[in-house]
Amino acid sequence: MRSALFSAENLEKESAQPGMRLQNSKMLKIELNGEAMARVGSMVAYQGQVQFQALGSGGIGKFIKQRLTGEGVPLMKLSGHGDVFLAELSKDVHIIDLEPGDALSINGSSVLAFDSSLSYDIKMVGGAGMASSGLFNCVFSGHGRIAITTKGTPVVLNVDAPTYVDPQAAVCWSANLQTGYHRAEQLGLGTLLGRSTGEAFTMSFAGQGFVVVQPSEEPPVQGSGTQQQQQGLLGGLLS
Repeated sequence: MRSALFSAENLEKESAQPGMRLQNSKMLKIELNGEAMARVGSMVAYQGQVQFQALGSGGIGKFIKQRLTGEGVPLMKLSGHGDVFLAELSKDVHIIDLEPGDALSINGSSVLAFDSSLSYDIKMVGGAGMASSGLFNCVFSGHGRIAITTKGTPVVLNVDAPTYVDPQAAVCWSANLQTGYHRAEQLGLGTLLGRSTGEAFTMSFAGQGFVVVQPSEEPPVQGSGTQQQQQGLLGGLLS
């Protein structure tokens, strides 16, 4: 049988080392030898002896935070030995290696998979107060790999000058950056920007680090709890 479909670029990529690698620009392959975490529903194929266990948002504390903030990652645990292929709506996939001491703040909708050695929590973005309905991200830390997705080819901005980004286009950034929230009108942008409820905002970044910006805007993320519920419970949940 002959077809360009069977060209080398489409064949399964093999490696002698377990772990994450790109099968192509839109598909992640995990050569599983133990455990890994992945977004629920992202598995498109697997080979070998692999078990899948739904974990919600990763513990009761994170589940409550997700219900109140609208942020979080619906997770499943992959365990066993085999190859697992993951994808998310044909989005571009990128792998980031976190080293000890690193911390990455990321929009939960952009998380595809990560090593079980990494930890994460749901935290309010600095400068995004309750008056703007809040903005919450997942902050990852530890030593391991994380795979993220973007809608299109992103740009990585080095924050060496005051940097402003549409919150809907900001995929992730160095967690040590100082963030702020500004009404778009203050920057002369009118009502063009914003991931919020009824008001337009843009994010500012300062310090030393990077911001990953995708050429597309995610739809607004709404929390499922009321503002009164948020004010009553978030204080005891968010550090």
